[in-house]
Formats: sequence, C-alpha cells, structure tokens
Amino acid sequence: MAKGGSMGSAADRYESTLDALSSLITKRSRADKSNKGDRFDLLFDYLKILELEDAISQLKIIHVAGTKGKGSTCTFAESILRNCGVRTGLFTSPHLIDVRERFRLDGVEICEEKFLEYFWWCYNRLKEKASDDVPMPTYFRFLALLAFKIFAAEKVDVAILEVGLGGRFDATNVVQAPIVCGVSSLGYDHMEILGNTLGEIAGEKAGIFKHEIPAFTVPQPDEAMQVLVEKASKLNVNLQVAHPIDASSLNGLKLALEGEHQYLNAGLAVALCTAWLQRTGHPIGNFNQTGPLPEPFIKGLTTASLQGRAQIVHDQFTDIESVGDLVFYLDGAHSPESMEACARWFSLCTRDDKQTNEKTKDTAQILLFNCMSVRDPQLLLPRLMRTCASHGVRFKKALFVPNISVYHKVGSHTLPTVDPQVDLSWQFALQRAWENLVQSDKGGEASNTDQVCEEVKDETGMSVRSCKNSSVFSSLPSAINWLRDTAQKDRFVRFQVLVTGSLHLVGDVLRLIKK
Repeated sequence: MAKGGSMGSAADRYESTLDALSSLITKRSRADKSNKGDRFDLLFDYLKILELEDAISQLKIIHVAGTKGKGSTCTFAESILRNCGVRTGLFTSPHLIDVRERFRLDGVEICEEKFLEYFWWCYNRLKEKASDDVPMPTYFRFLALLAFKIFAAEKVDVAILEVGLGGRFDATNVVQAPIVCGVSSLGYDHMEILGNTLGEIAGEKAGIFKHEIPAFTVPQPDEAMQVLVEKASKLNVNLQVAHPIDASSLNGLKLALEGEHQYLNAGLAVALCTAWLQRTGHPIGNFNQTGPLPEPFIKGLTTASLQGRAQIVHDQFTDIESVGDLVFYLDGAHSPESMEACARWFSLCTRDDKQTNEKTKDTAQILLFNCMSVRDPQLLLPRLMRTCASHGVRFKKALFVPNISVYHKVGSHTLPTVDPQVDLSWQFALQRAWENLVQSDKGGEASNTDQVCEEVKDETGMSVRSCKNSSVFSSLPSAINWLRDTAQKDRFVRFQVLVTGSLHLVGDVLRLIKK
C-alpha cells in the first residue's frame, strides 16, 4: 500500500484517506466561467502525470449531461448493459453515505480495499508532481481522475460517466472520443454558474458533444432544443430525440425507479445502450421499435437501483410492536421541475398506501426539507406544495433542518457531531417562505410569520422556532427524534415523511435511519 494508507486499522486507514480527499475541497466553483472553466486544461496535465491518456482513449464510454434525470439515465444504462453480459463501470455523483458509491463495477460499489489502492496510487503521484503551475486537482476533478484509473485498471467493457456539473468544463469532459453522448431533461439549476437562460444552460451541456460522435437527447423546451441542434450541427453530430418508453414494452413488469418521469430517462438509456451495442459490434437480437424490448433491456430497466431517488424506507422502532408507523419517502429533488415530479410520486405513493391500509391506520404527511442557499425556495416550495395539493395531499407539518454533512469534510463511517454554533438563519428563511405559502394558499395575505411563532429550546438547548405549520430544528437528529416521539405517542397514525430539497439531506437521513 502507498503512503497514507499503510498504517493502523482498516477504519483508521479509511479515515486518513477521507481526510486526504477532504483536503482537496475548495470553495471555488468547479465550472466558473469567469476563469475559463477554472483552468480546464490542467486536467490534461493530470492525465499525463497519471499516464492515463492512452487508457482513456481505449475506454468505450457513454457520456451523459443534463439538469434532471442524468443519474437515473446512467443507472438504467449500466443495468441494461450489465444484463447484456458487458463488464460495466459507472461513475455518478454525488454520493449519499459513502464516497465509494460513486464508483460501481458490475453494478456494485467498489470495495474498500480496491478503493484505497487506487486512491493512493493516484494521490501520491499527483502530490509528488504538484507545483505552483500544476497544483493538486480539486475534489471533483480528483474523483473523476480516480474513476478513469479504476475503470482502466479493472478493464471494463463500458464506462458510463455522469457529468458532475454543466458539461463543457466538467472534469469528465477530458474524454475526446466517447462511443455515444446523451443529454437528459434540461431546466434551471446552477444558474450562477451555467447561465440564466435555458439556451445558455443547453450550450454548457452540449459542451460534451464531440465531432461526428452520435448523441441523443429527450424532448426539450424549444429554446434548449434549438441550441442543442445548433451545437450538434457545428460538430457534424447526428443528434436524435429519444422518446419515453411505453410501459407495455416491459412485458407487464415495472420500472425499477419510481415516478412517471422515469419512462423518459429509461427511453434515453435504451437509445444510448442500443447505439453503444451497435457501434461496438454487439448485435442485438430481435429488437424492433414497436414490440417488447429485448429481454436483457427489460431485466436491466426493472432491476436497476439508485439510492435517494424515489426511495421508501420504513423506520423500525425497537420498542414498538407494529412496524411502519414512521415511513420515510426520500427523493433528492432540488430543481423546480424535479420538485414537481417528486411531489407527484409522493402523492401517488401515499394514496396507494392509504388504500392498502385503509382499515388499520390514519395517515399524516410531514415534510422534512432543506436546500442549499444558492437555490430559490420561492421556486421550489410552491411547486412542491401545489402539486401535492392537486393530488389531495396537504402536509400536517413542515420541518426545516440544517444538513449534518459539513461541506469541508467528506462523510465517514462515523456520524459527525452536531455543530453547537450552527447558523439557522437560512432554515428560518425557508420556514417564513413556507408559512407565507400556507397562508396565501388558504386565501389569506402573507403575514409576518415571526409574530405567530414561538421560540423554544430543543433537546440540545438551542433556540429554535415553532410555528403553526412548521418547525425549525437545530439538527437533523433532533428532528428525527421528534418524529419518532410523535409516532410513538400516536400509534394509530402512520406518519409519512417526505425528505427532499437536497441529496445531502437525503444521505444524512439514510445514515441515521438505516441500520
């Protein structure tokens, strides 16, 4: 084992590795247009240092950008090709619990031993050659380089790469000759980096197109589609629109990932896999556009798994006989469009649950929410509340919490301690937005919510605020404890908690409720 990973217990070695990875996190954006992509050209220096240039050129890559659905599309594509008998490598982001989730080999996250071996192989070589001109790569760039090293060393047949942010200046875009490219649904997100119009955002995403390499997208708003077509035309790219798959093509089975929008992502994955198989000389038996999909495609689409997207987890109390009094519905939606899709999924799930358990339990819906401060709650929360209301779902209470994940440290096996000095001003702002929304929804005018809220001390002794329709908690564990206490006090109600707004929040909740 290389430096940094050779001493102490396995847990200590892993912790020291995460510390080294955390040291690469900077506050600067990884796609800042003001400095031409934060010196994107440095990535080619890193490839030279790691002797990965030839290895990358030999990888048979599927490269996917997009605002929404790119992670689901990549997950479907990996599962389809794995079921076609292909050795797969999948690189996605972010991770929810453990950084190793970002690197999947044949559908399974990389084992700790291999992760440590490849991590230190890359880290030590880059550290040795680091200089003022070629500094250590930033966090996401290092992870992308590590993915290339892993996939090359493990000799995967296909490497499926999800763009981290944007496309043009994303670390994954060092790829010069992928087999096929994809652009999933486009919408407004990361506008402080990618631009204020759909056209500007589409231009950044289309930055992954390569000369004469085929590409697929899904139906897009006109403004975005126009830019994608223009960019494709300049590079002589055959850009085709992949349409949602028909449920009947699955031979009576269901997509593994929940939600109507997943049929769109599945359609894009099918198009990408079909093109990849054809271009790499893998014949596809009995495939026609109208009937059922080929068997490996069906199996891939109906068995794929992706944590934190439309995921349902039952919280199991040790001192309660009945199971399922507290159910978490987790979805990392964080754009207006994905918030709407999340709300539809939650509403339909809770309705089905109510029909199934009608005779045994009443239900109460609770929202557990946080989003990053670069996002606009005035765009997210109304979409969520109104879409749920249109399906007859109204939240009994909304809980606003800070994330546990501290952004300067990569999460480890142990849960981080709660920061006693945590700043809750953003959570109070979210709460005000929610209370005003509830008020206006009932026909009243937005009021000063501070007047109808009371300051109370939570279990940590911190001052938090409780209002009629919402509460702010100083920590996520406090909110989970409150939910568990509430469920224990009222055993005749099933509490259905929607966790959304941030994949970081979803990951933190999973770490607390999964044994």
